[in-house]
Amino acid sequence: MTDEEHAEDFNYIVRLMNTDLDGEQPTLYALRSIKGVGTRISESIVRDAGVSSTEKIGTLEDSEIDKLREALKAFADKAPNWMFNRERDPHSGKDLHLFGSELDMTLREDLNRLKKISCYRGIRHEQGQKVRGQRTRSNGRSGMTVGVQRRKVAGGKK
Repeated sequence: MTDEEHAEDFNYIVRLMNTDLDGEQPTLYALRSIKGVGTRISESIVRDAGVSSTEKIGTLEDSEIDKLREALKAFADKAPNWMFNRERDPHSGKDLHLFGSELDMTLREDLNRLKKISCYRGIRHEQGQKVRGQRTRSNGRSGMTVGVQRRKVAGGKK
Protein backbone atom coordinates (compact mmCIF):
# COMPACT_ATOMS: atom_id res chain seq x y z
CA MET A 1 0.00 0.00 0.00
CA THR A 2 1.12 3.53 -0.66
CA ASP A 3 0.78 6.53 1.60
CA GLU A 4 -2.20 7.79 -0.43
CA GLU A 5 -4.26 4.67 0.33
CA HIS A 6 -4.14 5.14 4.12
CA ALA A 7 -6.52 7.36 6.01
CA GLU A 8 -5.18 10.53 7.61
CA ASP A 9 -5.41 9.11 11.12
CA PHE A 10 -3.44 5.93 10.27
CA ASN A 11 -0.68 5.13 12.79
CA TYR A 12 2.37 3.47 11.26
CA ILE A 13 3.73 2.67 14.73
CA VAL A 14 1.52 1.73 17.68
CA ARG A 15 3.11 1.64 21.15
CA LEU A 16 1.93 -1.09 23.55
CA MET A 17 3.78 -2.52 26.58
CA ASN A 18 6.95 -0.55 25.72
CA THR A 19 7.07 -2.16 22.29
CA ASP A 20 6.64 -0.54 18.87
CA LEU A 21 4.12 -2.48 16.77
CA ASP A 22 3.92 -2.26 12.98
CA GLY A 23 0.69 -0.48 12.03
CA GLU A 24 0.53 -2.32 8.69
CA GLN A 25 -0.08 -5.71 10.33
CA PRO A 26 -3.43 -7.15 11.41
CA THR A 27 -4.09 -6.77 15.13
CA LEU A 28 -3.70 -10.49 15.82
CA TYR A 29 -0.21 -10.65 14.30
CA ALA A 30 0.99 -7.24 15.46
CA LEU A 31 0.46 -8.19 19.12
CA ARG A 32 2.84 -11.12 18.67
CA SER A 33 5.72 -8.62 18.42
CA ILE A 34 5.40 -8.06 22.18
CA LYS A 35 7.76 -10.36 24.05
CA GLY A 36 5.68 -12.91 25.98
CA VAL A 37 2.73 -12.83 23.56
CA GLY A 38 2.28 -15.68 21.10
CA THR A 39 -0.55 -16.52 18.72
CA ARG A 40 -2.81 -18.14 21.31
CA ILE A 41 -2.38 -15.34 23.85
CA SER A 42 -2.89 -12.75 21.12
CA GLU A 43 -6.19 -14.38 20.16
CA SER A 44 -7.30 -14.33 23.78
CA ILE A 45 -6.40 -10.65 24.24
CA VAL A 46 -8.15 -9.57 21.04
CA ARG A 47 -11.27 -11.52 22.05
CA ASP A 48 -11.29 -9.99 25.56
CA ALA A 49 -10.83 -6.47 24.20
CA GLY A 50 -13.62 -6.90 21.63
CA VAL A 51 -11.43 -5.68 18.76
CA SER A 52 -11.36 -7.02 15.21
CA SER A 53 -8.44 -9.41 14.76
CA THR A 54 -8.15 -8.87 10.99
CA GLU A 55 -8.22 -5.07 11.01
CA LYS A 56 -4.82 -3.39 10.77
CA ILE A 57 -3.65 -2.18 14.14
CA GLY A 58 -2.74 1.22 12.66
CA THR A 59 -6.39 1.92 11.80
CA LEU A 60 -7.70 1.26 15.32
CA GLU A 61 -8.98 4.21 17.30
CA ASP A 62 -7.36 5.30 20.56
CA SER A 63 -10.23 3.85 22.58
CA GLU A 64 -9.70 0.41 20.99
CA ILE A 65 -5.96 0.57 21.65
CA ASP A 66 -6.72 1.44 25.27
CA LYS A 67 -8.98 -1.63 25.42
CA LEU A 68 -6.07 -3.75 24.15
CA ARG A 69 -3.76 -2.20 26.74
CA GLU A 70 -6.25 -3.00 29.53
CA ALA A 71 -6.75 -6.55 28.22
CA LEU A 72 -2.96 -7.07 28.31
CA LYS A 73 -2.78 -5.84 31.89
CA ALA A 74 -5.72 -8.01 32.98
CA PHE A 75 -4.57 -11.12 31.09
CA ALA A 76 -3.23 -12.86 34.21
CA ASP A 77 -6.59 -12.47 35.98
CA LYS A 78 -8.70 -13.97 33.19
CA ALA A 79 -6.46 -16.64 31.63
CA PRO A 80 -6.12 -20.22 32.89
CA ASN A 81 -2.91 -21.14 34.70
CA TRP A 82 -1.61 -23.35 31.90
CA MET A 83 -1.29 -20.29 29.62
CA PHE A 84 1.14 -18.49 31.93
CA ASN A 85 4.84 -18.24 31.12
CA ARG A 86 5.97 -18.23 34.77
CA GLU A 87 4.35 -20.90 36.90
CA ARG A 88 5.19 -21.11 40.62
CA ASP A 89 7.46 -18.07 40.79
CA PRO A 90 10.21 -18.83 43.36
CA HIS A 91 9.85 -15.45 45.08
CA SER A 92 6.08 -15.11 45.34
CA GLY A 93 4.94 -18.70 44.77
CA LYS A 94 2.23 -17.47 42.40
CA ASP A 95 1.53 -18.15 38.74
CA LEU A 96 2.47 -15.09 36.67
CA HIS A 97 2.51 -14.02 33.07
CA LEU A 98 5.24 -11.53 32.21
CA PHE A 99 5.52 -9.26 29.16
CA GLY A 100 8.33 -7.31 27.53
CA SER A 101 11.28 -6.10 29.59
CA GLU A 102 9.91 -7.75 32.76
CA LEU A 103 10.37 -11.12 31.08
CA ASP A 104 13.98 -10.33 30.11
CA MET A 105 14.82 -9.03 33.57
CA THR A 106 13.32 -12.09 35.30
CA LEU A 107 15.24 -14.48 33.04
CA ARG A 108 18.47 -12.60 33.79
CA GLU A 109 17.77 -12.78 37.55
CA ASP A 110 17.07 -16.52 37.32
CA LEU A 111 20.36 -17.17 35.51
CA ASN A 112 22.27 -15.07 38.04
CA ARG A 113 20.66 -17.02 40.89
CA LEU A 114 21.70 -20.33 39.28
CA LYS A 115 25.26 -19.05 38.87
CA LYS A 116 25.37 -17.74 42.44
CA ILE A 117 24.38 -21.06 44.02
CA SER A 118 26.84 -22.87 41.70
CA CYS A 119 24.41 -25.55 40.61
CA TYR A 120 25.13 -27.63 37.50
CA ARG A 121 22.96 -25.47 35.25
CA GLY A 122 24.54 -22.29 36.58
CA ILE A 123 28.05 -23.58 35.95
CA ARG A 124 27.13 -24.61 32.39
CA HIS A 125 25.64 -21.16 31.75
CA GLU A 126 28.82 -19.50 33.03
CA GLN A 127 30.98 -21.65 30.76
CA GLY A 128 28.73 -21.06 27.75
CA GLN A 129 28.11 -24.77 27.26
CA LYS A 130 24.93 -26.73 26.59
CA VAL A 131 22.68 -26.78 29.65
CA ARG A 132 19.98 -29.32 28.96
CA GLY A 133 21.93 -32.54 28.50
CA GLN A 134 22.76 -32.30 24.82
CA ARG A 135 25.89 -33.92 23.45
CA THR A 136 28.82 -31.59 22.93
CA ARG A 137 31.41 -33.78 21.25
CA SER A 138 30.49 -32.96 17.67
CA ASN A 139 27.73 -30.40 18.00
CA GLY A 140 27.36 -26.88 19.40
CA ARG A 141 30.91 -25.84 18.76
CA SER A 142 31.68 -22.17 18.99
CA GLY A 143 34.79 -20.06 19.19
CA MET A 144 37.87 -21.29 17.36
CA THR A 145 37.46 -22.94 13.99
CA VAL A 146 38.27 -26.63 14.07
CA GLY A 147 39.55 -28.10 10.84
CA VAL A 148 42.30 -29.97 9.08
CA GLN A 149 45.28 -28.01 7.80
CA ARG A 150 47.21 -29.19 4.80
CA ARG A 151 50.83 -30.08 5.24
CA LYS A 152 53.23 -28.04 3.14
CA VAL A 153 55.28 -30.18 0.79
CA ALA A 154 58.93 -29.20 0.41
CA GLY A 155 60.10 -28.78 -3.16
CA GLY A 156 56.77 -28.26 -4.95
CA LYS A 157 53.93 -30.55 -6.02
CA LYS A 158 53.96 -34.32 -5.79
